[in-house]
Amino acid sequence: MVDILLIRHGETKWNREEIFRGQTDIPLNDQGREQAKALGKSLLKWNLTDPRFLASPLARAYETAQLAASFISPGSEIVKAEAFKDICFGDWEGKTLPEVERKYPELYRQWKKEPGSVNFPGGESLDQVAHRTESALYRIARSHRRKTVVIVSHRAVNKTLLCRLLGLSSNAFWKLQQHATCVNELQFTGSDFILIRLNDTCHLETLNKDATGF
Repeated sequence: MVDILLIRHGETKWNREEIFRGQTDIPLNDQGREQAKALGKSLLKWNLTDPRFLASPLARAYETAQLAASFISPGSEIVKAEAFKDICFGDWEGKTLPEVERKYPELYRQWKKEPGSVNFPGGESLDQVAHRTESALYRIARSHRRKTVVIVSHRAVNKTLLCRLLGLSSNAFWKLQQHATCVNELQFTGSDFILIRLNDTCHLETLNKDATGF
């Protein structure tokens, strides 16, 4: 068995302001750093087996991985995994939710009703994200036998990948939630993935603040 912890990064200023981030490189805010530290403290209790840390190369994910890993395995290498980089929202990146609704009314309605059918102008589709992440996850799982692999990625990436692994279409995107620094636990059997835990944010209870889902 291989244990996979698929984690979303901590909060950023753009999360709080509901701005589409995509592949724009936005750092964690102070709240996001506290969330990442709380995550690391929580993972100490998991007794992870020979953990390996991977992260999207974007700062918000990489820093989350660094802060969490510092509690478990100080000085451990964080491998940058390009396959888990956030979805490219193209022309939507840097725009607020109300701006997108106003400038792209038809496409935004399509995004809310049939997200799997949307190809963002100048960007990617959810199926493209699912393909690159699923292929990478199988490679990683097969090369890390009897280890725990911690992957820090992004909301859209996690939701899309989980849909694919559960046999759901990308149109089920809105049926899953991924809050800041949430933990999803998967077990790899050698041929398939079993979902053990979804969107776990128990470690944030001590912060007494909500974790953003945008």
